[in-house]
Amino acid sequence: MQEWHKSQSGGTRIGGGYGRGSRGDGPLGGRDRARGGRRVIKTAIDVRWADEIDFLKALIRIPSDNPPGDTVTHAEETANRLEALGFQVERHPVPEPFVKQHGMRSVTNLIVREKFGEGTGPTIALNAHGDAVPPGEGWTSDPYGAEEIAGAIYGRGAAVSKSDFATYAFALLALKEAPGKLNGTVELHLTYDEEAGGFVGPRWLLEQGLTRPDYAISAGFSHAVTTAHNGCLHLEIVIRGRQAHAATPELGIDALEVATPVLAALYEERKRLLGIRSEIPGIGTPQLTVGLIEGGINTNVVPDRVTLRVDRRLIPEEDGNVAEEALIDLVESAAPERDGLEVECRRIMLADPMRPVPGTERLADTLKRHAREVLSEDVRDTGVPLYTDARHYTQAGIPTVLYGAGPQSIADANAHGADEHVMLSDLRAATEVIALAVRDILTQ
Repeated sequence: MQEWHKSQSGGTRIGGGYGRGSRGDGPLGGRDRARGGRRVIKTAIDVRWADEIDFLKALIRIPSDNPPGDTVTHAEETANRLEALGFQVERHPVPEPFVKQHGMRSVTNLIVREKFGEGTGPTIALNAHGDAVPPGEGWTSDPYGAEEIAGAIYGRGAAVSKSDFATYAFALLALKEAPGKLNGTVELHLTYDEEAGGFVGPRWLLEQGLTRPDYAISAGFSHAVTTAHNGCLHLEIVIRGRQAHAATPELGIDALEVATPVLAALYEERKRLLGIRSEIPGIGTPQLTVGLIEGGINTNVVPDRVTLRVDRRLIPEEDGNVAEEALIDLVESAAPERDGLEVECRRIMLADPMRPVPGTERLADTLKRHAREVLSEDVRDTGVPLYTDARHYTQAGIPTVLYGAGPQSIADANAHGADEHVMLSDLRAATEVIALAVRDILTQ
């Protein structure tokens, strides 16, 4: 049951409105006021804790795999459930041509806006994505079952990042119970194309002028505060030769033979990159992987076409366009010159790294302070070697960090793996940390 207490002024407060040691006959001041506000937020989260768990389970049970990226059903169910919680939800369907351009079938992004006080303070966006990679093999539980086992909820998207749909929504509900002297706006940005790069999610919302926040907190994988991450270049290399019968191979141009020195040059480049290290903790070195090779016609035919797909991870100190030019030059230099031979390099995707921008430190410090209080452990800011759609906010000059429900490190999150799960204790802690940090930003 929700317990309500009347204040002397006749207002209504949830939980304990006054701090321990106060006389109970007037408003708190200073540190006691802050402690009282924190107790109100904790109580508000506790009151709805069962609802938060049910909310997350319901979202896990609706598949939103990307690929294929047909996510409109999940978005509509999410919107309906948010409206049942009292939010007003804006539905922003992305036109089909843009969706298909990025390899998806349907996308509807959701925005919730809650104004506090006069609304003249900063706007903070809380962004999480509802699309998830397909389950794959090796699960010991139903990937869409949302089973609760040993204090954890299992299912695809439980950690990345349907958990933060719940974290952010219920943190915002807690703030509405304890508005105090908050001044500003909190927006939920619930998007659906992170696995495809975020181009029709956060980037589309920003480019369409649907939002322009002053700060952004984006879905994390752990309770470290992430201030930077790598970028990624996907390059397709197509080598076109000429087919011939295997009995007379000299009449053809063997595309696979040409691919051999190209592959050798790529692997030498990978070794070179390992000698370069980012100055940002947690980032590591640039990486290069040849992840896909296709080619050939039949066993007895000289292959006339070979395609390579290269994944080049960029550290924040690198420029994606410069790295792309260097990689293309490397490929073209490694391929032998021969009449009838063609080598084409085509960009599939370029995701720039996320780099701190002015204002990031304030956001990170606020999150770290409350995370340390709630978790009773040292929480630091760090970088991560993967890439996310949070970069679209920093590219627009918006201070952004990643923080949400998750374990101590990204390695423990088991994101994108079989038996993906989120600990309920991590979900509860993240909800409180987000609510407290947003409260601080909106009262400074």
